[in-house]
Amino acid sequence: MFDRLFDNAVDMHGQRVSLAVRDGRFAAIAPSCDSSLARERIDLEGRLVLPGLVDGHIHLDKSFVGDQWHPHVPVTSLRARLAIEKIQLASARPVRERAEALIAQAASFGTTAMRCHVDVDATTGLSHLHAVLEARERWQGIVDIELVAFPQAGIISCPGTADVLDAAMSAGAQVIGGIDPTTLDGDAKAHLDVVFGIAERHGVKVDIHLHEPGEQGIRQLLAIAGRTQALGMHGSVAVSHAYALGEVPLDMVDRTAAALADAGVAIMTNAPGDRPFPPVMRLRDAGVHVFAGNDNIRDAWWPYGNGDLLQRAMLIGYRSGFHTDDALHVALDMVTHAGARVMGLQDYGLAVGHEATFVIVDAPNSAAAVAGVPADRTVVRRGVWANRDTAPASGPVPLRVP
Repeated sequence: MFDRLFDNAVDMHGQRVSLAVRDGRFAAIAPSCDSSLARERIDLEGRLVLPGLVDGHIHLDKSFVGDQWHPHVPVTSLRARLAIEKIQLASARPVRERAEALIAQAASFGTTAMRCHVDVDATTGLSHLHAVLEARERWQGIVDIELVAFPQAGIISCPGTADVLDAAMSAGAQVIGGIDPTTLDGDAKAHLDVVFGIAERHGVKVDIHLHEPGEQGIRQLLAIAGRTQALGMHGSVAVSHAYALGEVPLDMVDRTAAALADAGVAIMTNAPGDRPFPPVMRLRDAGVHVFAGNDNIRDAWWPYGNGDLLQRAMLIGYRSGFHTDDALHVALDMVTHAGARVMGLQDYGLAVGHEATFVIVDAPNSAAAVAGVPADRTVVRRGVWANRDTAPASGPVPLRVP
């Protein structure tokens, strides 16, 4: 006997599908199931079912969602941007409250997992990390959150940060971050020594922000790939942004892609509006694992964003020139299975035996969902509605139940 039968849905290709749930897991997935075998039948009336959306890169501690509007302040350097950010965050609501507000907003759009980069440095210490850990605990079972200790202010150029990063791994961070080893920190070898040294000591994954331009950025990608190979960390290292891959000739992209694929280094892109970004299809064709995330959402860096990963998939597809259904499916994969793989999520996706977590979307198929970004969505987590009854009291997820 099934606990629930979600009947009369459609899959990513628009084909009819029914999903039977028992004990929070998929017990059957088929074009049709016998409703007499279910204690409860829910008619989805031809709506699309998708796996839970996965945000591979988000900054919960920086966002002003849940706070007043903060007008963007133009600056001319990265260091000036960091200074403005600290000033604005000092007058904002507490980190945990803003983090929960953004988690709630993202969850309302169908996000069920995210990799969050949290600022950790010698001046901030672990305060942001502790706040986001509290938020993660309150949302446990609704949104799975993996935490990256992110040295936004640099490591070598911000003395004492290396020790704080090391402490962050003991405090609950699961991934060690890095940022622009040359242009921000001024010493690429020393920077990567710290990042990969912490990864090796603690047995954790790596995710490095890399905004460095052109051939300089390519040199960093090759250095990261080399260290990944040397430490046997295939599948445990990601580089976020990697703008350089969108700035150099294609023959250089291809050589770099081969090295990244051999080392098992993944690339994250959010297809930012004002920068070149990695050529998604070319990298995937070369065997590179490419995933996506929202990155900054309404913070000191830019005023845009709302946490909607279907919208992010649309933007990636739009900027990449994705027009066919197959190409639009790639954009969807980047905010679902690709991110889940990087996070190491177990039992993810619409398959018998997996956790019965999925998103119901008012669309005829997944290509239409990416292209049109329909607003009407409902989330099911472990076979039950992820709604006001299951969300924390301070951050309900306003989802419609069919």
